[in-house]
Amino acid sequence: MCGIVGLFLKDKSLEPQLGDMLTDMLITMTDRGPDSAGIAIYGDDESGTSKLTVQSDEADTLFPHLAETLTIEIGAPVSLSRKDTHAVLTIASDKVADVRKALKKMDGVRLMSRGDTLEIYKEVGLPKDVAARFEVSKMSGSHGIGHTRMATESAVTTMGAHPFNTGDDQCLVHNGSLSNHNSLRRKLAREGVYTETQNDTEVAAAYLTWRMQEGDTLGEALESSLDDLDGFFTFVVGTKDGFGVVRDPIACKPAVMAETDQYVAFGSEYRALVNLPGIEDARVWEPEPATVYFWNH
Repeated sequence: MCGIVGLFLKDKSLEPQLGDMLTDMLITMTDRGPDSAGIAIYGDDESGTSKLTVQSDEADTLFPHLAETLTIEIGAPVSLSRKDTHAVLTIASDKVADVRKALKKMDGVRLMSRGDTLEIYKEVGLPKDVAARFEVSKMSGSHGIGHTRMATESAVTTMGAHPFNTGDDQCLVHNGSLSNHNSLRRKLAREGVYTETQNDTEVAAAYLTWRMQEGDTLGEALESSLDDLDGFFTFVVGTKDGFGVVRDPIACKPAVMAETDQYVAFGSEYRALVNLPGIEDARVWEPEPATVYFWNH
């Protein structure tokens, strides 16, 4: 099962409504996967700074002192903005590696995403509850992706929820199942690209990260996935300025897209799109099997 939604805004006037529209779309997909949910938002890009989104089950204990601890550890300012069990750390871009190294030494703090604009919020629970905890409906941005999960191949945990982030400002959600993810995980490890969970979706995200590190564009990486990934899949992928969709050659998982002058939208079912502005005049279609769709700003 699992439900995917995505929204790529062409019209900047809609950006303050991004979180609200994505939340409505994701809640509509609740019965496709009620065990966990997550949303990736591509928001403001402040020159010279980057963001790390972190999560902790002990947020009340760890977050009040986290920014100060990291500032001392790396010798540079770190600011923190908390949202429930998650927090966004804002730092100078050249200090990202130092902060990531410091976080790895801390028990109870997990890295959810990294990048200049990307923030990921995900937890166990229904989409309406997860979105409410993080006040997603109030978030603005240029594009975003959401996922509600029905676990099939790994445990129901925060880390096992989608979206997955394996490269700067890159994230992926997935409906389906990969049959060669274990062998691919070993291959990626030999290339220096590592995963942290047993979820096959994280392997798909890491594969795209590796391909782009090798020089592929997102579109080229998605094309390569059709040859290198086995199984049934629909991927929706975000990058700092792009939004991509691809289905496997059989395409048994449901998917529908809509495009207007204001946006491009994706949903596992059409009902996820019905409340979008101007949907009655949109070009609506089912993405073709083994075909890459890609938009960028």
